[in-house]
Amino acid sequence: MERTILYLDQVDSTNTWVKQNFAGLSDGDAVWTQSQTAGRGRLGRSWQNLPGCGLFYTAVVRRDLAQPACLPLYASVAAARVLEKAAGVQTMVKWPNDLLLGGKKLVGILCEGVPGGWLCGIGFNLAHPQAYFDQNDLPHGTSLLLQGIEAARQPEQLARAMVEELNGQFGEGIAPFADQGFAAIREEYLARCVNLGRPVEFDGGRGMARDIDHEGRLVVDTEDGSQAVFTGEVSVRGIYGCV
Repeated sequence: MERTILYLDQVDSTNTWVKQNFAGLSDGDAVWTQSQTAGRGRLGRSWQNLPGCGLFYTAVVRRDLAQPACLPLYASVAAARVLEKAAGVQTMVKWPNDLLLGGKKLVGILCEGVPGGWLCGIGFNLAHPQAYFDQNDLPHGTSLLLQGIEAARQPEQLARAMVEELNGQFGEGIAPFADQGFAAIREEYLARCVNLGRPVEFDGGRGMARDIDHEGRLVVDTEDGSQAVFTGEVSVRGIYGCV
């Protein structure tokens, strides 16, 4: 099936653009840019634009999903696959969907439901210098360039290669997840999840992260017994300054 992949010179947010134009888009269509002026993350967080240094990509999902709540987890695995293929790096996942490299955040993901389907936005830090993270008070952020990835010295070329891989992940590549839900990616996700085996704090408690269940929930062993966490912030000891 032919899909529309649209490049935008600059946009406020690829997610916002897709929401505004969703009625005319089909399953697997996508937009991308390297200049996003009003990006948003989970919990309404925003960040400053640095044109040409990142990749911002939003895919349209217009198909039945066995477990739509697990779409952010699928997106994290898809983004990790893309980085391995296009940039030769292996990333870890901080539950539910932040990608880490060298213990710092490299990729952010925001999935949103809209009438008729879903949209999945992914933001990659490709060539941001350290000054960007210092000036924006982002001590736990990083970029491929800062991690010594040679491909990041040509961010436009790298971004185009990554978009080609992303199109596969959100085209036919999403079919197993759509049909089976989290079960289709669970083993791969578990192998990448940095939370497991570490002390964590979550809204309402703390304990040792033990597993990701079949609903995509973080299973934490607490003093009061096992608890499955699905929403809110989770801090991991040794990650993002949590000690």
